[in-house]
Amino acid sequence: MTTASTARVGLWLIGARGSVATTTIAGRAALAAGLTPPTGMVTALPPFADSALPDLDRLVVGGHDIVDIPVPKRAEQLVAAGVLPHGLPAAIAAELAAADAEIRHPGADPAADIADFTHRHGLERTVVVNVASTETDPAISTGYAAAAIAAGCSYINFTPATGMRGPGLAERALAAGLPHAGRDGKTGQTLLRAALAPMFAQRALDVRSWSGTNLLGGGDGAALADPAAAAAKNAGKERVLADTLGDLPEGTVHIDNVPALGDWKTAWDHVAFDGFLGARMVLQTIWQGCDSALAAPLVLDLARLVARAHATGMSGPVPGLGFFFKDPDTGPAALGEQYEELLTLAQTLRARP
Repeated sequence: MTTASTARVGLWLIGARGSVATTTIAGRAALAAGLTPPTGMVTALPPFADSALPDLDRLVVGGHDIVDIPVPKRAEQLVAAGVLPHGLPAAIAAELAAADAEIRHPGADPAADIADFTHRHGLERTVVVNVASTETDPAISTGYAAAAIAAGCSYINFTPATGMRGPGLAERALAAGLPHAGRDGKTGQTLLRAALAPMFAQRALDVRSWSGTNLLGGGDGAALADPAAAAAKNAGKERVLADTLGDLPEGTVHIDNVPALGDWKTAWDHVAFDGFLGARMVLQTIWQGCDSALAAPLVLDLARLVARAHATGMSGPVPGLGFFFKDPDTGPAALGEQYEELLTLAQTLRARP
């Protein structure tokens, strides 16, 4: 009988030729081959060592995308952009080609593609992860969530799209015994907010306003130039403040598309707050990071955790995964509390057969 840690598990990526997906594919291969340390991977930390998570070399990758640029070519573009290290695509050429061969154009029956992938590779289960660029048509993401359910797969929504929150989908997943997690991966500005907002609340400092600006390029930059897409993104950024501080302070978040930045992003935050005797003070932060390099290890973390949750019989929203999301399905908003819940999940998975 195959143990959970050595089971072959599918990782089906929606947006499989995008920057995040390509970095995830390349990162998985590099980690499995011992070519890089697991920097940025939460599940590589000691508390998860005995949780029987699927080994990275047992993950088989496929996916859907409307883009025709092959994954090996996309990886070379990411090397030129400074996202992937020089020489890595050549070192993992076979793995990149194998993943690209399993990418399908979306057709009339995406569930059939996922089920066929699972069957052909003899996989014990497959995790479907949405890492596509932000889209304004809810039918696209809800369609993929429905396809995951139809194919008997767990589902992770790493985007601000509707996904499993479409009408009746969460209930269908629960009835089918399928776990899911989401929404919108927390990789930069909101991660910082989730860490800083509790500080103000715990020190009884009165936050008067909290404003922010984001500069980013790439597919997300272009997509988020649409006001509707930006609104969905900003809702998660605001939720962490409202939930942690008790109400939403004054201020707005702007998202500006700067194509020249490519996969890199800069986020500024300006926090005005009152101290003792009404003394007025300000905190300003600057976050500069590579979005794909921040997101990819979290995608691998989530795939391992949700696959293991599925193997143990969990269904519905997996408790403890709010740590990874701007707008989580369950749990608190403060980063420290979310991490404690994640550690509880690790203990739960460790205790189950």
